[in-house]
Amino acid sequence: MSRRVNEERPGFPGALRALGGVGGHVGAPHVIDARSLTGKAARPDRHVPLVVVGAGPAGVAAAVEAARAGVEVLLVDEHPVDNDMMAMDVPLYFGGRMQPAVRNRSLMLERVVESNPALAAAAEAGVDVQVGTYVWAAFVPGPTFRELDGPLLGLADERRSWLVGYERLIVAAGARDVVLGFPGWERAGVMGAHAAAALLTRYRALAARRMVVLGSGEVGLRTAALAVKHGVEVAAIVEVADAVRGDDKAARALADAGVPILTSHTVREARGRTGEVESVVLVSVDGEAKPITGTEREIACDTVCLALGLAPSVELLALAGARLRFSSALGGWVPEIDGSMRTSAAGVFAAGDCAGVHGGRLGDADLARSQGRLAGLAAAESLGALRPAALSALRASAAVPAAAGAEVHGHWRAWLRSLIQAGGWDVNVCQCEEVTRRELVETRPPRYLAWDSAPMSARNLGTLLRDGPINQDQIKRLTRAGMGPCQSRRCREQVGLLLAEATATPVERIPLPTFRPPIRPLPLNVLWPADEPPAMREDWVSWFGIPTQFSPHWEAGMAIDEPTAHGRLIVSEE
Repeated sequence: MSRRVNEERPGFPGALRALGGVGGHVGAPHVIDARSLTGKAARPDRHVPLVVVGAGPAGVAAAVEAARAGVEVLLVDEHPVDNDMMAMDVPLYFGGRMQPAVRNRSLMLERVVESNPALAAAAEAGVDVQVGTYVWAAFVPGPTFRELDGPLLGLADERRSWLVGYERLIVAAGARDVVLGFPGWERAGVMGAHAAAALLTRYRALAARRMVVLGSGEVGLRTAALAVKHGVEVAAIVEVADAVRGDDKAARALADAGVPILTSHTVREARGRTGEVESVVLVSVDGEAKPITGTEREIACDTVCLALGLAPSVELLALAGARLRFSSALGGWVPEIDGSMRTSAAGVFAAGDCAGVHGGRLGDADLARSQGRLAGLAAAESLGALRPAALSALRASAAVPAAAGAEVHGHWRAWLRSLIQAGGWDVNVCQCEEVTRRELVETRPPRYLAWDSAPMSARNLGTLLRDGPINQDQIKRLTRAGMGPCQSRRCREQVGLLLAEATATPVERIPLPTFRPPIRPLPLNVLWPADEPPAMREDWVSWFGIPTQFSPHWEAGMAIDEPTAHGRLIVSEE
C-alpha cells in the first residue's frame, strides 16, 4: 500500500499537484485526499545510527567495537522469548520441552542476562541493550516503499510493536536447526538442538530426563555433551552414516561417559500414548541408507533432539535487500559479503552464523567474534567515526579465517532418504499446515479444498518443471507447505530436499522462498494493539480502488462500536 496515489498518477499536471492535489484547482485551498496514502507513511519512534540484531558473540562484539569508536548503537536480542511464542516453537524448535518457569518473565530476563556476561560489557561501552525484543520486519525505500524517508526495522516485545530508523544495520541473527520428519515427530518432546541448548543454558528450564540425539556432527556431539553436563541422560546418539561425522576426541569422551553412538541407523517412528514422546524406534541401514529388515530396536526416552545440522537465518537479510548465494559448505543460502562483512545492500552488514555456518571446526565463538569486530569497525568507519587507515590497521587483527568444511546437503539427503524408506511418504513435511511428503511432491491442494477438483489438480511437478526450476513459492501457493506460523523454519530445508529428490534437480537450483513481514508470528494485540480510527475505517475500502470486491462488515449488521477483543490471535505471512 505504498503507491503515491496523488503525486504519481501518469499525466497528472505538476502545477495542479503542487497547488491543489486531487480535487483541488488553481487558487483553491489545499485539499487533502482522505483516501490517499501520500504523507501518511509510518514514522519511526526513534532513529539510531547503528542497529545490531542478535546478542550472541558476533553481535555483542560488533556493538562494542562500534560504540568504542563513538557510534550510538542499539543492540536487540529476542531472548527471553515470550512463553506464548515458545509454545509455537518460534524462533527455535522448542518441542514442548519447557519447564513452567519460562512463564516467569522476570526470572527469565534475569537468567538470560546472567548467561551472557558480554551484555554487561556492551552496556558499559555505551550500547543501548534491549533484550526480549523481536525484529519482525525490515522496510527499505524502493519501488514498493517509495514513501519511506529511510530504512526502518519493525521491533516488538511482549506488549507492543514499534519502528526504528537506522543508518547502518548489522545482522547477527545466528542459525536454525535443520529438521527432517518421521512418524511421530509432531509429538511433544521432538525438538531442535539450538532450542535444547537455549533451554539448558539461557533459561535453565529444559524439561527432559532422557534424550536421544539425532546426528553425530559437531552440533550433535556438542548437544549431547551439554545435556550430560546438565544431568540429562543421553540414551543414544544416532547417525545415518557409517562413521561419526564430528570430532573423534569428543565422540570418545561421550562413549567413555556411557553414551551409546549408533552409526548406520535411522528413525522409524517416535511412539507415545498421550501425544508425548515415550520411546523412539530405530532401525539399521545399509550403505544406501535403506533399512535392514529385522534390526529394529526401541529406546525409551522423553526427548528426541534433532541435531542434523544448521542453516543460516537469512530472513532479515533478505528483507533488507541483501543478495544471497548458495554454499552447501556454509549451510545453504548465505549473504554475499566482502572483506569487511558488508552485504550487497547499502549499509547492511552480516556476521556470525547468519553469514555462514562453519560446523564448529574453527571454533564458532572465536570466529563469530572476529566477524562481529570487523563488521562493527567497518560500520563505524562508514559512519565517519573511524579513519580508513585505522580500520586497515585493525582489519588484520580481526581477519576472518577462510571457510573450511565439506558440503552438507548430500548428508542431509541421505538422512531424508533413510527416513522416507523407514517411515513412508505419508508423514507431515509441514507440521503447521499438515502437508505430507506425498501431498507435497504430488502438489495436491490443501485438504479443506475440493480434493478432486480438476482446476486444483491441473498443476504438478511436471508442469512446473516446464516453466523453469522448481520454486518453493509455487509449491507454497499450491499446497500451503511453509505458510504456517513457523513460516517454514521447520520445513524449509526439508521441502527443498524433497523437491530436489523428486525432480532430479540439484538442491542449489531450488530457489529460496521469499519472505514478507512479519518474518516471525506475533500476537495481534502486540503487532497492532489499537483499533483503526473512524477516519481510516470510513475510507478503508476505497484504498483498494475496487469497492465492489469487498463488502464492509459494518454494513452487514456487525456492530463496530464495541471494544475489539484481540485475544492472542497469531498473525503470520500468507
